[in-house]
Amino acid sequence: MIDISKAGTFALGGRVVKRLGYGAMQLAGPGVFGPPKDRKSAIAVLREAVASGVNHIDTSDFYGPHVTNQLIREALHPYPTDLVIVTKIGARRGNDASWIPAFSRGELIAAVHDNLRNLGLDALDVVNLRCMFGIHGPAEGSIEAPLTVLADLQRQGLVRHIGLSNVTAAQIAEGRRICEIVCVQNLYNLAHRDDDALIDELADAGTAYVPFFPLGGFTPLQSTTLSDVATRLGATPMQVALAWLLQRAPNILLIPGTSSPQHLRENLAAADLKLTRDTVALLDQIAADTVPA
Repeated sequence: MIDISKAGTFALGGRVVKRLGYGAMQLAGPGVFGPPKDRKSAIAVLREAVASGVNHIDTSDFYGPHVTNQLIREALHPYPTDLVIVTKIGARRGNDASWIPAFSRGELIAAVHDNLRNLGLDALDVVNLRCMFGIHGPAEGSIEAPLTVLADLQRQGLVRHIGLSNVTAAQIAEGRRICEIVCVQNLYNLAHRDDDALIDELADAGTAYVPFFPLGGFTPLQSTTLSDVATRLGATPMQVALAWLLQRAPNILLIPGTSSPQHLRENLAAADLKLTRDTVALLDQIAADTVPA
């Protein structure tokens, strides 16, 4: 039986969650659009995640759209008392499956109500404001106007805590002048380490950092290095990448996503994988030796 509590816990808003969570994005259809290929399997994965001790699920009503939230409600409602569901707003989907910024006051308010309705909640535990200034990653731009809307919804009791996604350090500083920021969700992994200093600063502040795409953007050389390490450890590359993230900083919360029960179990088993100093040093060279693609 997998014991994910070995990975530790960290504060997320007013709650404490296990550091190995689950991301629901892959439960939607291809391109995170439309219904899942296998609805019964999607429901089973969600239920197994919670049964395995996961108490942090990441989602959004623009996954599908509406699909993942409706699956979460069908699989898990009424929710366990310790379950923290984190969602995000700031984008919408076009009819062609495109991702479109949705930062107006009306769009943000509608997005919060869509999440509430489809999840079957009276208030959202944590809402991340997803910033869409850049196509391929964070880009500077003021978040004061949209974050003020979200803070107003928090004062109304519809949102308990607020986080930021796809943001720069300057935007986090701007956000903190408006409301408390309980988490930051950015691209970060063995190959993409632009947020190294930011992660350490957030750890000092007691703020959670949630990396997405733990295996995204590797060059072939980097992937080979990771696979070689995994083979020596008798683990999968994903398990090694997740274990490295868990050891990187205590405030890192992981949300690996999958629609496969087998892959879910493999991901959660990363809690048992401890990396030696020498292995960590070798993995650290992945980013140092090769410019990420």
